[in-house]
Amino acid sequence: MKKLMFTLIFAMAGIGLFAQNLLDIYKSGTVTLVPDTEYARNVNWNRALESWTDTMVGRWVGDRKSLQIAPDGSVIVSHHFRDFYTVFSPNGAFEKELKVKNQQGQPYRSLPHLHGVLDGEIYYSGLNNMGVMLCFDRSGALKKTLQLDYSARQIIPLPNRKFALLGWVLWSDRVREFVAIIDYETNEEKIIWDKFRPRIGPSQKKSFFYQYTFASRGMISFSTMPFLNIGGRNNPPLIAGVDNKIIITIPDTGEILTYDLDGRFVSSQTIDWAPSYVSVDEQKEIQRKAIERYRNLQNPQFASWVSAAENRAARDQLVREMENDLRAIDKPIPLPVFST
Repeated sequence: MKKLMFTLIFAMAGIGLFAQNLLDIYKSGTVTLVPDTEYARNVNWNRALESWTDTMVGRWVGDRKSLQIAPDGSVIVSHHFRDFYTVFSPNGAFEKELKVKNQQGQPYRSLPHLHGVLDGEIYYSGLNNMGVMLCFDRSGALKKTLQLDYSARQIIPLPNRKFALLGWVLWSDRVREFVAIIDYETNEEKIIWDKFRPRIGPSQKKSFFYQYTFASRGMISFSTMPFLNIGGRNNPPLIAGVDNKIIITIPDTGEILTYDLDGRFVSSQTIDWAPSYVSVDEQKEIQRKAIERYRNLQNPQFASWVSAAENRAARDQLVREMENDLRAIDKPIPLPVFST
């Protein structure tokens, strides 16, 4: 298998590629995406995505939005903690803000991110904090809810009104990752693959991972080094549906596992390009830059509810731990064979 290099110019321009066989295009080598200068040309982005500044803590804290392309080419944008999805037409024009109504006809106050469209007509969300998946139509009318007992990273549509779901559950000493087939009609599930990763306990030292607990309440935590498997949950598997098959890929090993739509194992292969690493010198450079950034915080404000003195104490402790890790760097970090 050839190693695929993407030249990504403008993500939205990729829609037109679906008219061809994507697998044949990918296998040919380099893929160049060319921008469509007419797409969404006249959209008033301050109106269409007025929630772009959404945050709860006054700074960037992670993924706040996600995007799904429907079978008809329309685009649906999800927003963290908002009560609507933003819908764009196939040519990129702002169409509407879609609200989902519950069985009493009232809009949900907060919507999980949209994960896809089943059978070309059933829009479905990810799981909320109670494990509920919302299934609704293009107008926002609720069709049904499904109840699951775990967290989900991916939920992809399959033929015959089924989903494939990539889930995970925290155990006391392990993290269980698994792939399940979910029946839309019955809510029944069938686990077709699973794997356990070790879970690092709170008292165990994690290189390049730092946290400080404030005296009154709350804490700050962060990591300085990319591609580390902290807590057993980084580099998770990825799933896809291709030619009536379920594909499970393992970034850490380069394995590609194929199952049929009933969950029966079909075949496996391993990507044959050489693994890559973050070298010792690269790690040291990354760590030095992180140390410099935190050391130069003259008046850090990690937490607004503690004193300036405690914020400075947090900075000093974090910098000391980062310097200790810098001195201990002595081996390369393996990179995942591929990512998203």
